[in-house]
Amino acid sequence: MSEPQLSVRSARARDLAHRLARREHRTIAEIVERALESYAVQQEGGEPASAFYARLAAPAEEDDFDIDALIREARRPDPGPDL
Repeated sequence: MSEPQLSVRSARARDLAHRLARREHRTIAEIVERALESYAVQQEGGEPASAFYARLAAPAEEDDFDIDALIREARRPDPGPDL
């Protein structure tokens, strides 16, 4: 069974895909898939996982709150079962 084919009529797109595939040592299909996935994430307003984890690893500006005080503030006694 043959693989599905994608036809692109742009010579510039074809040349760019071939050049990137050679440079990255990947297939043209992998280059096109990665480019389309990146474009989809960009258009959806989401962020790629690598950017998310880089943002998490960066030092936060407002990391000076007391978590214990926050927990104590939200604690409420359990009334127990209603008999």
